[in-house]
Amino acid sequence: MVYAKRPFAGPEQVLDYVGRYTHRVAISNNRLLDIDNGKITFRYKDYRHEGQQSSLTLDAQEFIRRFLLHVLPAGFQRIRYYGFLGNRYREEKLARCRQLLGMPACPPVQESKDYRERYEELTGCSLRECPVCHQGRMVTVATLLPTPDRQTLIMDTS
Repeated sequence: MVYAKRPFAGPEQVLDYVGRYTHRVAISNNRLLDIDNGKITFRYKDYRHEGQQSSLTLDAQEFIRRFLLHVLPAGFQRIRYYGFLGNRYREEKLARCRQLLGMPACPPVQESKDYRERYEELTGCSLRECPVCHQGRMVTVATLLPTPDRQTLIMDTS
């Protein structure tokens, strides 16, 4: 049996809270400030002082002990593989979560377009038609491969 009560701040706060822990490593490299003489200094958020950034220096052994508290034992998986983020019904469950939170539905994934189609959408110019007469179709006749001595062909005109 699991005891669960309604979240005080609402479902948005719960998703925000859980989201901070599902896709991260215990500590990122940019938080490590110094490693010297068996001591490690790192930055952390001090919630006792309004979330102010502070630094802490620990012996390497204590730092590793604390880090390993966040490493899952063999056979366990991170939370993101379960519940509404589980692989089997992820799409349907996320759609239901969006509906319950009053969020707009996720737009359907469009099939990837060719770079020529994306260019035409963005610029209004087609890469398939002739840039001079705008009537003929451009066709690849040959592809020029780079040559090793290409640098000698480029002349400095300055």
